Amino acid sequence: MQHPPSPNAATSPETAVARAGLAGVSRETLARLSRYVDLLRDWQRVKNLVAPGTLDAVWERHVADSAQLVALAPDARRWLDLGSGAGFPGMVVAILLAETPGARVDLVEANSRKAAFLRTVARETGAPAVVHAGRIEDVIASWREPVDAISARAFAPLVEFCALAAPLLARGVPAWLHKGADFAAEREEASHAWNLDLVEHPSRLGSGVIVELRRAVPRPASRRP
Repeated sequence: MQHPPSPNAATSPETAVARAGLAGVSRETLARLSRYVDLLRDWQRVKNLVAPGTLDAVWERHVADSAQLVALAPDARRWLDLGSGAGFPGMVVAILLAETPGARVDLVEANSRKAAFLRTVARETGAPAVVHAGRIEDVIASWREPVDAISARAFAPLVEFCALAAPLLARGVPAWLHKGADFAAEREEASHAWNLDLVEHPSRLGSGVIVELRRAVPRPASRRP
């Protein structure tokens, strides 16, 4: 049995951005978000881009959840989104920054079908998004573009993320990661291999956290358990 959304749930672009803590979002941006969700629903029928059980709550579970990053890091203009999937959070961030001069979001996705979907969304919404269809480690190894922030959602445990993103983290690029309420165990595991400087921001939408990873330095092997 499906239950109706709670009165405070995001059920439209307007409520999604409000739930994310954003104000003053233009009608054009809201229209872009609506077009994105329309495309997601169309492609979902044949591509299975998101978990089917979350599609009815797409504004709350995916759009508003992703949009929190823009509220938390309002000065970031150049984002690198890893393991982009259906575009959460990277495409939402790109759409929200579509009217910001100099903004660009690079989305890295190895799945060719999902990469094709992301390119379609970028084209039809006018989002400042560039899609890289390839392995994350390969893209990062050759990355020379400026980056203000890294993002990833439902991607990999923190210990694995630190290893993949190490070249950029070493340059002082912060990462913003969506994590669940059980993040403490994940953080403990990663701390055995990495010296971490991070802040946990409570999610506006539930029991999860948005992790602001400011630094990750490998621990000497002799000091690991």
